[in-house]
Amino acid sequence: MISGLLLSIKIGIDPTIIDEFGVEITWHGLFTALGVVAGVAVATWFARRAGYKEDTIYNVALALVIGGIIGARALYVIENWSQFKDNLGDIIRVNTGGISIYGALIGGTLGAWAYAMIARVPNLPKGADIAAIGGILGMAVGRIGDIINGEHFAKTTDLPWGLVYTHKNSPSFLRFGANAEPQHPAVAYELLGDLVIFAILIFLYVRVRRSGIVFFAWVFLYGLLRTFVSFLRLDDTVLGTGLRTAQLIGIAAMVFGLAGMAYLLRFPPREERVSRAARRRALREEAAPAAEEHPAG
Repeated sequence: MISGLLLSIKIGIDPTIIDEFGVEITWHGLFTALGVVAGVAVATWFARRAGYKEDTIYNVALALVIGGIIGARALYVIENWSQFKDNLGDIIRVNTGGISIYGALIGGTLGAWAYAMIARVPNLPKGADIAAIGGILGMAVGRIGDIINGEHFAKTTDLPWGLVYTHKNSPSFLRFGANAEPQHPAVAYELLGDLVIFAILIFLYVRVRRSGIVFFAWVFLYGLLRTFVSFLRLDDTVLGTGLRTAQLIGIAAMVFGLAGMAYLLRFPPREERVSRAARRRALREEAAPAAEEHPAG
């Protein structure tokens, strides 16, 4: 408590950067946009080196971003319907905050997958790996805005660090008041966890020669991260479970991620099976002339 108060980080930044002429820009919105840019840039770098065409890269990225925005807002609205039922116009005000990261992941994945299927993009598992690497970095950048705004509430902490929001417009200040105890920097923990996952995915992408493994590792690792971080947050629990929505989705994600990795380790993607068969044929064709030149006996 005293140590927590002494070492707490006070954030007195107005969540809104600009609110003029009907245009409102928040730190949340700004860093969400920067996260999208960073994620797309990193994914594009890897995609170029994997041999994907430039048009394909940007079209998939656009489908992913559009799907992510729709999914992020849709799941948030569903989870917080009481905030929107009397003013439906607020549903489209994404720039003021209020998105679900899981909604973004699900919507973005579905959007990119749908476009890739329609456009017949080659080697979808490899593309999914690249998208996962870009995605987790973009998520980390986006969390910076969440830390500044203070819109995600966490439990009080007696550790030698914590966050206290002092600006009158901060959602945390409005909820806890001027004499609030330091709260766990849960969103900062998630940001650091995202960066650790980013490093792990880069390692797997370089060292594991099995397309799709990186994508399912991302699903598993992020599910694990959110499941544990959510114990520190004050989100509503799902009736009868004692767990939060993010934790239930996180547990399902871990199961899905492990199952996907196990399947791919046993059954390689079609592109890799075809490539392996082609290499075997090439080796047989190379060996055949040598056998004819040096017949047995």
